[in-house]
Amino acid sequence: MELHLVDATYELFRAHFAPRPPILGRDGMVLSGVTGLVWQLLRLLREEGATHVGCATDHVIESWRNDRYPGYKSSAGMAPELLAQFPIAEQAIEALGIVCWPMVEWEADDALATACARWGDDAKVDRILVCTPDKDMAQLVRDARIVLRDRRRDITYDEDAVVGKWGVRPTSIPDWLALVGDAADGYPGIPGWGAKSAAAVLWAYGSLDEIPTAAGGWRVPGIRNAPYLAASLAEHHDDALLYRELARLRTDAPLPQRSPGELEWLGAPRARWQTFCDEWGLDRLAQSPHRWQD
Repeated sequence: MELHLVDATYELFRAHFAPRPPILGRDGMVLSGVTGLVWQLLRLLREEGATHVGCATDHVIESWRNDRYPGYKSSAGMAPELLAQFPIAEQAIEALGIVCWPMVEWEADDALATACARWGDDAKVDRILVCTPDKDMAQLVRDARIVLRDRRRDITYDEDAVVGKWGVRPTSIPDWLALVGDAADGYPGIPGWGAKSAAAVLWAYGSLDEIPTAAGGWRVPGIRNAPYLAASLAEHHDDALLYRELARLRTDAPLPQRSPGELEWLGAPRARWQTFCDEWGLDRLAQSPHRWQD
């Protein structure tokens, strides 16, 4: 079997901010994100042939990472009409009969990482597709068995493709992000380090822990400003370790399913889906599932 693990938070954001007129539900509530998420999930099931699906959401935007670093991304400044759609999106996923992992304290990314760790070596699983373009998730890629799937661009990243895209092996992605920073997540990286210099050094040494403190010990072709980079890393070493901790995905998120077979989609439960559509005024979605449980 193949497992499709979906970053539903990404899909919700993408659909909400899509350049099109807003889709309104009951009482004029903006439900563009929810509607777009539903269509993407149905497309995954109907057109892309997914059979076993798990969706992760950020039930609460703040996580353990905000405790470790106050500048980490939060719900502050997020559009209220988008925040209001998160619980409705989770209802939609469950009403479709799809497994949903609403994360509190952990992030949606941690849930997907936990699923990869739990079933990555399961003999019943042929391949795991992590459905998101988020570069953070590239650290989960393993050979061609666990891949990153950018459905929007129709690109699948196996281990070789990760190296081709970011210049480092998947296991080095958290170290790379620690050096270059991640504006979307709210941490700045180390001064002077860019994507190319970080990739070159990490290709040579693999991790922050193995980079020689003095630039004279570096054996990295093409790096012209090694003394400056080494000095900057030494000065901000504790910051780099903290940023790497933020970038590393946790594999201890509380997922109730123990077997990958529990992710099988058996169809949408007709009565539950109709109730959901009636409650939120989404009549246009009522007959959208192509397969029903009853």
